[in-house]
Amino acid sequence: MKMVLTEPEQLQLKLILFGGKGGVGKTTCAASTGLYLSKYFKTLLISTDPAHSLSDSLGQEIGDQIREVRGVKNLHAFEVSAEKALANFKIEYEDEIKKILDTSTTLDQEDINSLFALPIPGIDEVMGFKTILDLIEEAEYDKYIVDTAPTGHALRLLTLPDLLDDWIKVLAKMRWKYRYMVERFSGKYNPDEGDDFLLSMKKTVKKINALLQDSHRCEFIPVTIPEEMAILETERLVNKLKNYGIKVRQLVINNVLESQECEFCRTKSAEQEKYIKLIKEKFNDFLFTIIPLEAKEVKGIERLEKFNKRLFQ
Repeated sequence: MKMVLTEPEQLQLKLILFGGKGGVGKTTCAASTGLYLSKYFKTLLISTDPAHSLSDSLGQEIGDQIREVRGVKNLHAFEVSAEKALANFKIEYEDEIKKILDTSTTLDQEDINSLFALPIPGIDEVMGFKTILDLIEEAEYDKYIVDTAPTGHALRLLTLPDLLDDWIKVLAKMRWKYRYMVERFSGKYNPDEGDDFLLSMKKTVKKINALLQDSHRCEFIPVTIPEEMAILETERLVNKLKNYGIKVRQLVINNVLESQECEFCRTKSAEQEKYIKLIKEKFNDFLFTIIPLEAKEVKGIERLEKFNKRLFQ
């Protein structure tokens, strides 16, 4: 069965994320989908994996700036640098954050500068995701395809809005105490850029969650292979995604051996068939796309075009 991403009811779909265990073919599926959808829509292909392999898959250097994919009309690609996104965030909001710390704590300027320079666990990835949200809000493209990192990292990425929300709550609590003191002694409090910053970040959290949980605009497509460990990891991934309210309705089963020409092939094929049956039992309400094992590594536009015929036809 082919993947369902271009039917009339899918025209609202903006964000498509591919995820799964390392080495199952997420990048290949994402890149191939980007190629296919670019025939009908202006498409942006994005990698959030710190160990970016999108450049290798496409056979051309991409990097952390949006650039055209050579030889493909309507397709651009971008490898998100979470560190760069965080650096830009700090540059943009340094004054506002330091204002909150200055007015809401007893720290002196040197302490504030030292605290601001400290890494905040997960905040760089939050800003990486915010980069994607900002791109979607700019509405330059019709479709945004995301190649996520292996399962654990991908799940952490999807829970980052909650982390950012907790971070905002701490700052807001500090700010509330400052506001209380000002009102107590002067009778009036005038909101400033610190308050504007907190409100802006709160809106960002709501927008990210709203997008991820909107079944009309966002879809997560797990990629797996017919092996026990991959299936168990896929099951954990799907359960987590459903708990987060993220739409999952189709699954790609990659690297399926079709040959029966030797004893090894027949034995391997029989084992895979057992696991394919297990996948279909575990995810009985899903649509499945089964992709045969390729004799050669899928790299470059030409081989990706052949691969997407397997995905979509």
